[in-house]
Amino acid sequence: MSALDTRLLDAHARDDRQALISLYEEAAEVANREEARSFYLTHAYIYALEAGAPHARALHARLVSMGRES
Repeated sequence: MSALDTRLLDAHARDDRQALISLYEEAAEVANREEARSFYLTHAYIYALEAGAPHARALHARLVSMGRES
């Protein structure tokens, strides 16, 4: 298990939504396949929407540019 995986699990255990947004976005940056990148970005986007984070717009734009969202 990577350090990032451990941090993600810890953020989930603490229900730390802000950390989850950042960590899922970080995971997308280091993912080596587009499917994985879109998976992680989708999670970051959902948590950003739930938190009312202004960063949700930028995440949505990234998903649109990847053809994963309209």
